[in-house]
Amino acid sequence: MDERDGGSDPAPPPASDPDLDASGEGTESRGRGGSDGERDRDRAPAAERPPDDGSATGETARFSVPGMDCPSCAGKVERSVRDLEGVTGVDPQPATGRVKAAYDPAATSPAAVRERIERAGYEVERSGAARTERFDVPGMDCASCAEKVGNALEAGGVDAYETRPTTGTVVVSYTDGVLSRADVVRAIESAGYEVEGSEADDESATAPGNGDRVWTSPRALKTWVGAAFLAAGLLVEFLFAGLDAGLVTVAGLELSVADGLFLAAVAAGGQEIARNGYYSARNLSLDIDLLMSAAIGGAVLASVAFGESLYFEAATLAVLFSVAELLERYSMDRARTSLRELMDLSPDEATVRRDGETVTVPVEDVAVGEVVLVRPGEKIPVDGRVVEGESAVNQAPITGESVPVDKAEGDEVYAGTITESGYLEVGVTTPAADTTLSRVVEMVKDAQSNRTDREQFVKHFADAYTPVVVAAAALVAAVPPLLFGEAPATWFVRGLTLLVLACPCAFVISTPVSVVSGITSAAKNGVLIKGGDHLEAMGAVDVVALDKTGTLTTGELTVTDVVPLNDNTEEDVLRCARGLETRSEHPIGEAIVARADEAGASTDAGDRSVERFESITGEGVRARLDGTQHYAGKPGLFEGLGVDLRHVHATTDGGQVTPRSRELCERNDCLDLLEGTVPELQREGKTVVLVGTDEELEGVVAVADEVRPGARRAVERLRELGVERVVMLTGDNERTAGAIADATEVNEFRAELLPEEKVEAVEALREEYGTVAMVGDGINDAPALATADVGVAMGAAGTDTALETADVALMGDDLSRLPYLYHLSNRANDVIRQNVWSSLGAKALLAAGVPLGFVPIWLAVLAGDAGMTVGVTGNAMRLSQLRPEG
Repeated sequence: MDERDGGSDPAPPPASDPDLDASGEGTESRGRGGSDGERDRDRAPAAERPPDDGSATGETARFSVPGMDCPSCAGKVERSVRDLEGVTGVDPQPATGRVKAAYDPAATSPAAVRERIERAGYEVERSGAARTERFDVPGMDCASCAEKVGNALEAGGVDAYETRPTTGTVVVSYTDGVLSRADVVRAIESAGYEVEGSEADDESATAPGNGDRVWTSPRALKTWVGAAFLAAGLLVEFLFAGLDAGLVTVAGLELSVADGLFLAAVAAGGQEIARNGYYSARNLSLDIDLLMSAAIGGAVLASVAFGESLYFEAATLAVLFSVAELLERYSMDRARTSLRELMDLSPDEATVRRDGETVTVPVEDVAVGEVVLVRPGEKIPVDGRVVEGESAVNQAPITGESVPVDKAEGDEVYAGTITESGYLEVGVTTPAADTTLSRVVEMVKDAQSNRTDREQFVKHFADAYTPVVVAAAALVAAVPPLLFGEAPATWFVRGLTLLVLACPCAFVISTPVSVVSGITSAAKNGVLIKGGDHLEAMGAVDVVALDKTGTLTTGELTVTDVVPLNDNTEEDVLRCARGLETRSEHPIGEAIVARADEAGASTDAGDRSVERFESITGEGVRARLDGTQHYAGKPGLFEGLGVDLRHVHATTDGGQVTPRSRELCERNDCLDLLEGTVPELQREGKTVVLVGTDEELEGVVAVADEVRPGARRAVERLRELGVERVVMLTGDNERTAGAIADATEVNEFRAELLPEEKVEAVEALREEYGTVAMVGDGINDAPALATADVGVAMGAAGTDTALETADVALMGDDLSRLPYLYHLSNRANDVIRQNVWSSLGAKALLAAGVPLGFVPIWLAVLAGDAGMTVGVTGNAMRLSQLRPEG
């Protein structure tokens, strides 16, 4: 019998003082309304207000400062805080160890006040809970944008943050009260990026159609105007030179018509660049916006300083970089589209029956227990069970199954799946925010937080790359003119060109965009990958270890044989076995109970009481039936009890041996279970369960599990794709395991394993072959899945434990998704390598050509920046074309 084991959840944090915030800092929150998470203005009674009347128009924060326990301490704190610009009042209370501060949120923040208290020498006590929220920042679509936002958040005093430019989101952890959601939004927007949506998770950062609007956005319109001025300047300077007369003289410097047109191009196309460069400088971020602003401004200033016109170079930089940014935003929006499509699978509204009427309501307003009506062809809006009706349901959005599944009363259905032809009434079992689809979407969003090894390498490399190239650009611009008398304008332009190549945007984005593309593509095909590190690890797997029951086999066990012993009838054996197994959650126990019910062998009919049920891990179960201790389990369990399995009397019928007994027993009056009955049943691929007491056996029950259709092909396909070895691990006996191994053609099998022995087997496989993926049901195999380099849970749709604990979840019971997962992961690793090295190689090649004069500034912008970003994004999107076999 297979092992029976099981798993827990963290306790909630302790409650805290309701008057204090999450870090010992409380905020007044009275009645004004306003945006979500924003503090209300202080409306405290006069006796409670800080001394300064400015609190009436600002906000108030409270701080727990236990070390401030004397008047002189309070005076020191008050002086320190009062010196902070934006603070309108301070009320230190040494008797209670609290400080109350009124402040103008436009000028300062609670984090700055806390820093002033700590500067006075007193620690601010944190006594509440942290908050983590996701913010939609669609304009943050490149690595330098993300760095700028990160710097702003660090300055804003958040506890932790994670920027995700591939999806345009920022996940921020902050202490409620020290900061509000509004404070975090202000910090992000101080970096120059707008935060969309009133709730962190309510809306997609990029609504459908944003990709098309890129080309008609305000920045695009300014870019087109700048391009028109640039084109006009080129025409005047090179084709209609007669028109290129002097336009104006400023400070002794004459500007021609062409120069004026180029400056107009800089003014139009460079507005957003200058704006972003200002925010970069403000947040101390050495990124592409700051570098390009410096390059454009430097070209204009050099024109004045050297007396040589570099207005064309400045205009070229402004216009082409703006075009490059638009291309980058468009390509990133394409990458985000796959996630948007996943989010759009679930309908926004549901039709429910309330008070005898049919009404349509937002899906988030549907309560658990209500009945949702789903017409033919409609998407099911909630997770639930069918209470009326029948229909074939297309479950491909969740499980990836290509064939619709018939659903009838009592069957489970999922939000986002589609009824084909019938009408269903569905009883809601889960709130809209917790449906399987919602959780899959959230996990896909969060998958970027688990960075791959390559992504971490790229991040460290990029941190050193930009300062080195900036330094090289300065040397290229300065050394040749100063030491060798070369033309300053020529080398200054080459220095600017190298400056353009100093930002590693394409290099940094190459890995995350591939991870997002691969993970979202997998989710659409019924495979949930919980992080980029798991995607990377799965592509490097050398050995795949497979559980037997429920993985290689269907897991739907049925009783095939019942052999009564010692004058018991078949009904007696089934009644006893049912009494023992009725409280078991193991599939074998469920199969025995189902057969007993079919045969009418219920324990109630025999008035048998069941007491003290206990599962014996890896062996079977025991319980007291009618006051007598009984057991059901493996032959080894009874051998351990001292029962003689070599001499057991078979049941006869009227003095005659039954046909089954005659077939199995050579002496016609006894059976040798160890040498005859058990081995023969096991050779047929059946699992044998013995039933009886520690003194006498009552019977033998054989249970069989069919090999899953497609299991043999899945094993074969894994080997074709490059997996070195496929191994079956099972708690079942050697003969049964051998029969299944032969049917599926795995390389080897290991049988009769207890849960801890499966863990040891996984460790042994890793030591012998390398990276190991373990595939199981995510519950009974949890220890082995956790030990493997990649844990893969089968049939995880609707199974909370599997969704939460596995590294990868195959949402359906289709084993063909396993070779697809390996193929996708392998290809993703190839794409990541291609993206990383091609972007790095292109930058290196261009940088090497700059001092030699082979790389004009426009080529550096288009090829080194926009071209590579579009290229790596397009290459990553190829992963979405992979499909499971068949």
